[in-house]
Amino acid sequence: MEGKIPLIGDKFPEIEVKTTHGKMKLPDAYNGKWFILFSHPADFTPVCTTEFVAFQKRFDQFKKLNCELIGLSVDQVFSHIKWVEWIKDNLKIEIKFPIIADDTAGVANLLGLIHPGKGTNTVRAIFIVDPKQIIRAILYYPQELGRNMDEFLRMIKAFQISDKNGVAMPANWPNNELVKDEVIIPPAADEKTAKERTKQYECYDWWFCHKKL
Repeated sequence: MEGKIPLIGDKFPEIEVKTTHGKMKLPDAYNGKWFILFSHPADFTPVCTTEFVAFQKRFDQFKKLNCELIGLSVDQVFSHIKWVEWIKDNLKIEIKFPIIADDTAGVANLLGLIHPGKGTNTVRAIFIVDPKQIIRAILYYPQELGRNMDEFLRMIKAFQISDKNGVAMPANWPNNELVKDEVIIPPAADEKTAKERTKQYECYDWWFCHKKL
C-alpha cells in the first residue's frame, strides 16, 4: 500500500493507530461493520467543533445502520482529550467516538489527507468503508467548508439498499425529481433483456427503468 493513496474499491489499508479510546487496528476493529473515518484540520477550531457536535448528534442514527465513526487529525492525543473535555464542559455534548492522534502525519500521508495547496493540516476528508473493509466512497472538503452529516447518513442507507437489492440510487434519493423515492434498475446488457424491461418496470426508455422497493 506504501506510496499509493487508496481509492474507491480498494481494501482499507491495515494501520495501527493511537486514539482517545486507546490503540486500535484498522480496519479490523470494525470488521463486519460500516465505518466512516473523517479527518479534520485541527482541534479547538470553530468549524471542526461544529462538525464533531453534528456527528455526535447523529451518533445513534449511524449506530442503527451498523456504522461506526472515527475522527482524525495531526494533533496529539492530549489535545484531542482536552478538546473533547471542552466540548463536554461548554457545549454539554459528550463525544462517544474515538479520535485518531496522527501527530507524525503517517496515517494522513498514507490516506492522502494533506493537500499542500491547503496547508500542512489535514483537509476535511471522508472515507466510507463497508463491512468487508472495502472503501466505498471518498470525499474531500476544504478547511473553510463544514460538512453535511445528513448526507453521510443518506449515503450509508443508499449503499445498504443498493447492495441488498442490486439497484442504483437516483440523485437526491429518496426525493428524486423524476422517480421520487424509487430506485433505478441497472441497464440491460442484451437486446432481449432490453425489450423485456419496459414490460416489467416503469420506464422512460429501456435503459432508464425504475421501481419501488
